[in-house]
Amino acid sequence: MLRTTDTATIGGADIAAWRAATDKRRTVRRFAVAGIPHAPTLALDAPSRAEVLDAFAALGRDVWARPTTGVGGEHAFHITGVQRLVEVADFYADLGQSWPLSEDARNVDRRGRRHQLRIVVLGDRVLRVCAHVQHDPDAPCNEARGADSTPLPAEVLSARRSASAVDATRALGLPFGGVDLAVMGGDCVFEVDVHPVINVEGGLESVALPLVRAHLDRAASGPVDGTVY
Repeated sequence: MLRTTDTATIGGADIAAWRAATDKRRTVRRFAVAGIPHAPTLALDAPSRAEVLDAFAALGRDVWARPTTGVGGEHAFHITGVQRLVEVADFYADLGQSWPLSEDARNVDRRGRRHQLRIVVLGDRVLRVCAHVQHDPDAPCNEARGADSTPLPAEVLSARRSASAVDATRALGLPFGGVDLAVMGGDCVFEVDVHPVINVEGGLESVALPLVRAHLDRAASGPVDGTVY
């Protein structure tokens, strides 16, 4: 694959799937078509102040703003007031960045901590499950933003949630991805990461090796086209 392509990718995502997963507007549209539970979201592209205020009100005045394309929860903001909303709108305007505004998933426990699951999927298999806990309810529930991550046995995931994670990756056309799912938010799917982190505890055995085996199995059965089944 490296000899025949310009870019090395893990998992074999094609261009359309890559764009669907990394452009949050496309992600929301794909999820809506496939019936994947997702927080109500409005896309804002160079919005006027009135459009920003209308979107904020329509989503219940407790929202998250994030760049249309971004990684690791960078430049994501929890907003519950108009002043903060205006500051964030000006921030994105200065970046020249479009941004979706989403209703808060209410994935907060009694101690004020946010919870979500990171579910790594390959084809129709769940390879790895981690519980993410963020002690700052105004920060994204990402390890890169200080959330604690605890690996869980994949068997603890219910069949329904396993199917939801698989369906979310398929909705975006991805053969491999890391699904962020808020159990406390009614099993709302936040997004699917094209390149879930594998250099973590147990990542080699639970993710990297099955991924390589899938590529080798595919190579043994025919030409390598970068797709994992």
